[in-house]
Amino acid sequence: MPASATKSLRVAVLADSDTRWKWGALTAQRLAPATAEIRLDGYLLRGRATPTARQLKEVGVRADSLREVTGVEFLRAMTEQSYDILVLALVGGGVQAMLHGLRHAWGSGERPVVVTGYVGVVYEKLADGLLLRHGADLVLANSRHDADRFRAVYEGVGADARAVTEVALPFLGGAPYTGEHEPYTVVFAAQPSVPDSRKDRTYLLNRLIEHARRHPEREVLLKLRSKPGEHTTHIEELPYQKLVQGKDVPANFRLVYGHMGEVLDRTDLLVTISSTAALESLHRRIPTVVLTDLGVREVLGNHHFTGSGCLASWDQLDAGHRPAADEEWVARQGVAADGTYDTAFDTARERIAGLLGRSGDLAPLAPYYTPETAPGYLPGILARHHLGPDGAPLPGAPAADREPGPVRQIVRRAARGAYRHGVQRVAPVIRRMGEL
Repeated sequence: MPASATKSLRVAVLADSDTRWKWGALTAQRLAPATAEIRLDGYLLRGRATPTARQLKEVGVRADSLREVTGVEFLRAMTEQSYDILVLALVGGGVQAMLHGLRHAWGSGERPVVVTGYVGVVYEKLADGLLLRHGADLVLANSRHDADRFRAVYEGVGADARAVTEVALPFLGGAPYTGEHEPYTVVFAAQPSVPDSRKDRTYLLNRLIEHARRHPEREVLLKLRSKPGEHTTHIEELPYQKLVQGKDVPANFRLVYGHMGEVLDRTDLLVTISSTAALESLHRRIPTVVLTDLGVREVLGNHHFTGSGCLASWDQLDAGHRPAADEEWVARQGVAADGTYDTAFDTARERIAGLLGRSGDLAPLAPYYTPETAPGYLPGILARHHLGPDGAPLPGAPAADREPGPVRQIVRRAARGAYRHGVQRVAPVIRRMGEL
């Protein structure tokens, strides 16, 4: 498709969780020229974190079509449908499997521009996750800091680093903070997997409740990502809804769900361990705290915020501390609080337009990992998605030519329910028994 003929674009997004669907769909919209008319087709990869209807509604992104698929079904759809842009919003292993599957499916024929990236802060498995994403036409970095790190990893292993493209998180927005609300509102943005122990999660919950008691004039909100039985990008074994049961909580403390942007509209102080919500808050210049109570550690992800001016403890917050973010740090993290957010995707749009202009001449996808470079690693990643070492579907791979019948849907829901029950109920009990 010539770059001048971008009045109508067909875009597909493959996502494996609610947060990645949000990132992928919003990224797709940001990447398209402002004058383009977009048709957005969503594909939800079937798995443990496939979002529920409620989670999809909360994300608030409308797609022209949306359906659940297996990896093999998706690859088949990509040979039957013609798209201009494909966004892979998956975990690293999922991206790598789809890149090889698509390379096999498309061969050297015409294909869309393939884009991938990260939902938020990249604080662990940097090299592993990046190399699993190598092979896409664009690997998006949400900040200048990330773009520098991404290129260094690729160049360090001899991989082509030209795909790395600096953008920003696609869901930043909302009105800048202008002053205190009535009542003054403190929001703790919970994370499904950080911290992961009952002791630490109970500690954070107790400190939040105690803060509400110390400041009865404030409204104190515990912002939750999902309701019991739902999964997000990460497994939540000990949901705060369960931990708060039976506790005596003050009247000014409550649990809230909903769109993070709407919660931030009434927030005067955002508190978290290391959530991407901190970047959303900083973008709007809302006072933001990244807690140090459990240490500043890589496993928590709060080490990412060293130098930000946002690190503080509950003791400091109880005493009235108000953080001031470091402007230079904020600028390097792609938060774009200085008003440059509107241009953050310009470079990516230009690259997309250039690639669309020669879509018929795009080279086959070329991931860094191949059966030659990673013979002991790649086959296992592909097999998890029922693909062989060459990216072709394995015999007996699950695929369907039609929507599943009522019985199959019931069995699938029951299986998911059993899995979630095992993660949230059985696994913690077994873990505690093992510690006796």
